Amino acid sequence: MRIFTGAIVTETNTFSPIPTGLEAFELNGLQHGGRSPIETSNEFAALVRWREMASAGGDRVAESVAGFAQPGGPTVRHVYEALRDELLDDLRRALPVDFVLLYLHGAMVAQGYDDCEGDILTRVRELCGRDAVIGAELDPHSHLTQAMLDSANAIVAYDEYPHTDVLPRAEDLYRLCMAAARKEIRPVSRVFDCRMTAIYPTSLSPMREFVDRLKRARTGKVLSTSLIHGFPWGDVAEAGTKMLAICDGDAALADRIASGMGREFYSLRESVRLHTQEIDRALEAGHAAGKYPIVLADVADNPGGGAPGDATFLLQRLIERGEEGVVTGAYYDPLAVQLCFEAGEGAHVDLRIGGKMGVASGQPVDLRVRVRGLRERHEQDSMDDSAPSALGRCAWVDTGKIQLLLASIRSQIFAPNAFTGIGIALDRARIVTVKSSHHFYGKFAPIAGVVFHVDSPGALRMDFAAIPYRKRDPVYWPRVADPWAAA
Repeated sequence: MRIFTGAIVTETNTFSPIPTGLEAFELNGLQHGGRSPIETSNEFAALVRWREMASAGGDRVAESVAGFAQPGGPTVRHVYEALRDELLDDLRRALPVDFVLLYLHGAMVAQGYDDCEGDILTRVRELCGRDAVIGAELDPHSHLTQAMLDSANAIVAYDEYPHTDVLPRAEDLYRLCMAAARKEIRPVSRVFDCRMTAIYPTSLSPMREFVDRLKRARTGKVLSTSLIHGFPWGDVAEAGTKMLAICDGDAALADRIASGMGREFYSLRESVRLHTQEIDRALEAGHAAGKYPIVLADVADNPGGGAPGDATFLLQRLIERGEEGVVTGAYYDPLAVQLCFEAGEGAHVDLRIGGKMGVASGQPVDLRVRVRGLRERHEQDSMDDSAPSALGRCAWVDTGKIQLLLASIRSQIFAPNAFTGIGIALDRARIVTVKSSHHFYGKFAPIAGVVFHVDSPGALRMDFAAIPYRKRDPVYWPRVADPWAAA
C-alpha cells in the first residue's frame, strides 16, 4: 500500500488577540516531510506511529509537512495557505496513493477560512479522486463540519480529556483506513448535533462512564464512535457538541448509534459539564478540608485554549489573602525571564510579572523576588508521555511566600515536573496553581489533597451562555435551557 501522511495543527480561539503566525509553528518544530525527524515532538506522535505501522506491514509512506502551533487567535492567511499548499504539493508528487492519513485539530481558523480542516480535506479529495481512502484524526475540541464529512472516509477523535489516547486512536484510524483501502469494509458516517456547548472532563463521573459506553459500542458493524466535544471559543457556523458514528455499509445503523448516544449525552448535560468555583470559595473549601496541597486550575488563563498565559487575577488574589506555601505557573513572560537570566541565580530583583498581553491578562504584579533557578531549555512531560513538551527558557523566582515559574514558551501545565524539573519542590506546598483547564488532572490529582477548577476574569470564561457568538446558531444549551424543545 502507498500511504501519505501530514499534520497541520492548531486550535483557534476566534476571540483571542494573539495572531498565529509562522513563528508560532516554527517554535514547536515545524517539519517538512521526510527531510525532518518527526520524532522530536509529542505533537507528531501519531505520524510516528503511522510510520511504524506501515513499516511493520511492508507498506510505503510519503510524509509531508508537520506543523503545530500553540492555540491562539486566527492563523495569518498567508501562513495557513503556505502550509496547506506545501502539503498539497507533496501529495501531488506522491500520487497515486491508496490512502491518506492526516493529523489535524478540527478547530483551526485562519483569516478568510473558518474551516481550515474542511478546506484541506476538500482539496486532498480533489487531488486523490474518489477511489483513495482519506482519514483524519481530530482533537475532540473541534468543529465537525459537513465539508470534513463530505471529503473524508473516516474521522476519529480522541476519547479522553485529558488527551491520553492520541496514539490508540491513531492506530484505530490506521486500521480502519487500511481495511477500507483493501475493500474489506465500506465506512459510512452519520452525525447527531447535541445542540450543546461546554467542557466535559472524561476523568470525572458521570462523563467517565459515558465514555466507557462509547468505547463499548464499537463492535460488529460499528467501526468507530467519536464524541466531538466542540471548542466553545471558536465562533464558526458549525460549532458545538456532536456525536459521530461510522458503520460498515449501514447508514441506518450509523444514524441510530449517533442519535441514540447523542440523545443520551444530551440528557446528561448538567452533570457532565465542568463545574468551576470562585477563587475564595475554592481556597476556603480546601483549607477546611485540611488536605494539602490544594491544587487550583486557573482555567480562564489556559494557553491550551488560546488564553495569553500571563493573567494575574489568581496570583493577585493569593497575595491579597496572604497565602503562604504557594507554587504557581507557568506565567508566559519572556521579558521577566530575560531579566532573571541577566541577574543570575541567587540575585534579588524587582520584577513586573504578567499582565502584558491584553485586557484578559489583568494588571502586572510588582514583586521583589530571589532568582532560585534558571533553565535554557526547560520541558515537562506530556499528557500521554509520548515525548516532552517544551517550556523554553524558564526562571524560578521566590518571594518567600510564593514560588513562581516563568516561561518563554506559552504553554499550559501538564505535569509536576514543569515545577520540579527546575528545582521547585511540591512536597511541602500548601497551594499549587496551574494554568490549565483539565489536561493537568491526570498527573496532578495523585499528588493533590484536593483539586478545584477556579474561574476568573481571564480569556476563557466558563459562562458558555454568554459567549458573544456572531456566526453560530444561538439555539444551544446552556444559552437555551432546552434547545430541542425550542427547535
